[in-house]
Amino acid sequence: MLKTVVNTSANFFDRLMRKYTPDPLLLALILSLIVLISGMLFTEATPKDMIIHWGSGFWKLSGFTMQMVMIFMGGYVLAAAPAVRLLLKKLSKMAKTPGQAVLLISILSCVGCWINWGFGLVVGGLLCRDLGRSVPKANFRLLVASAYSGFLVFEGGLSGSVPLTIATPGNFTEAAMGCLIPLSETIFAPFNIVAVLGIFILVPFVNWIMGNTEPKHYTTVIEEEDHHEVENTNPMAPAERLENSRIVTLLTGGIGLAYIAFLILDQKVVFGLDFVIFLFLFVAFFLHRNAKQFIKAVEGGASRVGPILIQFPFYAGIMGMLQGSGLDKIIASAYVQIATPETFNLLTFYTAGFLNLFIPSGGGQWAVQAPVVIEAAKELGTSLPMASMAVAWGDAWTNMIQPFWALPLLAIAGLKLRDIMGYCVMALLVSGLVITAVFLIF
Repeated sequence: MLKTVVNTSANFFDRLMRKYTPDPLLLALILSLIVLISGMLFTEATPKDMIIHWGSGFWKLSGFTMQMVMIFMGGYVLAAAPAVRLLLKKLSKMAKTPGQAVLLISILSCVGCWINWGFGLVVGGLLCRDLGRSVPKANFRLLVASAYSGFLVFEGGLSGSVPLTIATPGNFTEAAMGCLIPLSETIFAPFNIVAVLGIFILVPFVNWIMGNTEPKHYTTVIEEEDHHEVENTNPMAPAERLENSRIVTLLTGGIGLAYIAFLILDQKVVFGLDFVIFLFLFVAFFLHRNAKQFIKAVEGGASRVGPILIQFPFYAGIMGMLQGSGLDKIIASAYVQIATPETFNLLTFYTAGFLNLFIPSGGGQWAVQAPVVIEAAKELGTSLPMASMAVAWGDAWTNMIQPFWALPLLAIAGLKLRDIMGYCVMALLVSGLVITAVFLIF
């Protein structure tokens, strides 16, 4: 009975989303237009004001865009190293059936994203390709969607932007809260552990059920990418000898890894996105045989980063319009008047999920909702840590239908958004039930 319900629902959403899901860039343009018109209707902003807000915000995510490009490039180049390719292939051979392949990628993605969301997304995407080759009967689109479903747990994990922000001295909400919120009250609190475990169990389980069904649509051929050099039998010039020297990559990678070792010894490691990028790059240097091989891998990754580069500025423009017009505050505070101490966290979660469609950045969304949420939580006498995590979980939840974070994964897999969106809707529904239950019970 359960298998029938899951598969029927999955097939319905798959057909629906494959037919009506637009290209991610077109979706960003549609959302931009919706926010522009809404700002004029619900605030005092004029068309000129909204366009100025849009243009002023357009480049505000430039630094973050570069981080996204680099996390993708670092993971891609690392995976192109012979040793890593061999490891991923060995992992992929653990799965013997389509269901096992989906279950394996679902669990590994959840673990990876809980540790660090950038790490989890890149490694999950790379492993999908090897699983698709080692288990050719597996539904490759579901494999990629399963890898993305692990992203659900990142805000409840070690790289969650909201819990890390409110635990950091001097953060912009410290004065309003009147204190710092330690990780023991957010990431390692019982309610959050239950939410994470619930998703760890139920989402891979539902993915496994779908994975045991023969796909009715769409077959993907995963080609083996060649990063090996063609042997040159002619005498090499000095520059060519340098390009093919193992010493160059060993020395470069060794210096980078030495820096990381010194940070660890001095207890100065901040396990954030920059650290993961740095680690990926210099481990990749160390593992590649020479600079020529490394550069060839970089070229392979560079051919896939176009969607990231072009779309992130449009979301920055959306954030600029929301914040400049005050529309973000209107949306964030719309539910406060009807909230009770019992329903406040749940309504905060749903509101955050809606806002995430327009502000797909945990830090940016917390900046928008924090003033309203903190004040309302104090007035209602509810838990500040839980209210904060309600925003965090709302941000993570609707990422399943927001393509912003799927772009690096799709670039690695060579798929389009519509290819995975139907399965992501299933992850959205299952995780929504889990998180809703947590905020009702606790």
